[in-house]
Amino acid sequence: MSGLSGLLEGQVALVTGAGGGIGRGIATRFGQEGAAVALHCRTAVEAAGEVASRIRESGGRAVVLRADLTDEDACRRVVGEAAEWAGGRLTALVNNAGVQPTRELAGMSAGEWRTVVDANLTSVFACTQAAAEVMRGQGGGGSVTHIASIEATRPAPEHAHYAASKAAVRMHARSAALEYGPFGIRVNSVSPGLIHREGLEEAWPEGVRRWERAVPTGRLGRAEDVGDACVFLASGLASWVTGHDLVVDGGVSARPGW
Repeated sequence: MSGLSGLLEGQVALVTGAGGGIGRGIATRFGQEGAAVALHCRTAVEAAGEVASRIRESGGRAVVLRADLTDEDACRRVVGEAAEWAGGRLTALVNNAGVQPTRELAGMSAGEWRTVVDANLTSVFACTQAAAEVMRGQGGGGSVTHIASIEATRPAPEHAHYAASKAAVRMHARSAALEYGPFGIRVNSVSPGLIHREGLEEAWPEGVRRWERAVPTGRLGRAEDVGDACVFLASGLASWVTGHDLVVDGGVSARPGW
């Protein structure tokens, strides 16, 4: 779907975690397709600002908003700020913000567990609830897309807290689709596979090699691949798609496990 086709012309989107690699890719694609984009970040202000500048230089609208989304009040505040910036409108939310630490279960503390669950799941709940209130009030509904992971069904060692949170994110999307559908609000999830980021090959060479041997398409994913999926789900092309998990993994999930 990559390209400039104006699929999101007239939309106002909030992308959380837009300072990270996947978030930057999503925000970039939304801007390219004509949406006004509010880019949320917690600490990566410079990275989010660079994307916002490129969107503006291309004739689009973009703003950077800061918040710690482990705080429920901050979730509501950033959603409200995004809508206020756009004149009271919000038509799309992409819940991308999250963390992915590693820790073996035997040594994991409840505090470490909660840190991941709050960042990856509770923030999704709070941001979605706040965005849905705006979308219901403005009429016309909107779309919400959660960034989950193929680890929701294929966990990795030392990722129990992450995998569990992403499995819950997928089910939250389905539950929210059921309850918000009557108000014209569609809720879906996107489950990426291994997405390239700077330095990944040096930091995890064996893992990258294993992935490249296993994936039918022969490469790692790109942030824009996830962005394309999110553009589709936010666009009119997906007007009858809700409660769905769109896997973006180059086909690796199709590989037999035996």
